[in-house]
Amino acid sequence: MSTDATGRAGAAAGRGKGLWQEFKDFAFSGNLIQLAVAVVLGVAFKDLIDSFVAGFITPIIAALTGDANFSALTFSINGSQFRYGAFIDQLISFIIIALVLFFVIKGAAKVMAKKELTTRPCDFCTEDVSRSATRCPHCTSELSPAA
Repeated sequence: MSTDATGRAGAAAGRGKGLWQEFKDFAFSGNLIQLAVAVVLGVAFKDLIDSFVAGFITPIIAALTGDANFSALTFSINGSQFRYGAFIDQLISFIIIALVLFFVIKGAAKVMAKKELTTRPCDFCTEDVSRSATRCPHCTSELSPAA
């Protein structure tokens, strides 16, 4: 068994877990899976917003400017072509996604604030319980009345 500079046994050796088991514990932890699902949904949402902007928003802007294809707008300087129409498409997509995320986070904060008003931590196991509870449903300890 290997020891570190303080003379303690190494963490992996002390637990008896191999590198593969530690990796599996990490890879299949709930938080990592939730993050992976969130990333996949985020990419799908971005594609949806990009399609909405390209199919509805930019044609409206193009109709107002008199150009048939707004996303293909360019200008040239010394033979270099600058696609400002595609940039504006992406900028509009970014703004829409940022607004949606803002409202989702704002709504989640309201829900969390309501939960904090209706619950309190158990004095013994620290799980959330109703403010009016007299016994914890998690550890069954008798609780003092809420202040």
